[in-house]
This record gives sequence, structure tokens and C-alpha cells, in this order.
Amino acid sequence: MRPYEAMVIFDADLDEAVIRGVIDRSLDIVRNGGGESGGVDHWGKRRFAYELKHRWEGYYVVFQAQTEPAVVAELNRYLSLADEVMRHRVVTIPPHMYGKTRPPAPADT
Repeated sequence: MRPYEAMVIFDADLDEAVIRGVIDRSLDIVRNGGGESGGVDHWGKRRFAYELKHRWEGYYVVFQAQTEPAVVAELNRYLSLADEVMRHRVVTIPPHMYGKTRPPAPADT
């Protein structure tokens, strides 16, 4: 199993319950594939540097998971098809970084 980190950007107008539902479903995909889920960081609303899908703001969530590459492919597929997700990226992280949380980027004022 390899450690991964995913950043998901949601529409900022979505209800928090909807966002939590998508994250819970994403972590269920990992667990059902034999992996384990790490920490989940809700960074909150952030302003974009440029317009994205006719929006200037998004809600950021970062989570970690340790799983097999085939499960990550299924996770990517799910996040690509979810209407609530504006953008997402799943990357491999070094094993020593798994389980450690990083502070969120500073919010624009």
C-alpha cells in the first residue's frame, strides 16, 4: 500500500453536510478497497487566483489515505463524476509524511 494525499475543491455555496457526505463517500471507497484513511483537514473557503467554473471562491478539503493504486483510480473516477467537486488532485506522498497534517495556506484578506 502507498500513502496518498487528496485535495478537493468544492463549490463554496454548498452546505457543509453535502461536503462531508462526499468526503465520507471518498473515504468509504478507500476503506472498502482494503486501505486506511488518514486525517481530514477542512481548510474552508478560499478565494481563487482566477475564475474557475464561473466562481471566484471554493471550499478546500485535504485528506490522506493509504491504499493500493487501483483504489486510487476508483477514487479519482468518483471525484471526477461528483457534481459537487469543482477540482481535485490525488498525489503520492512520502511514507514519512503520512499521518502528519500540514497547516493550511494562509487565507487572503
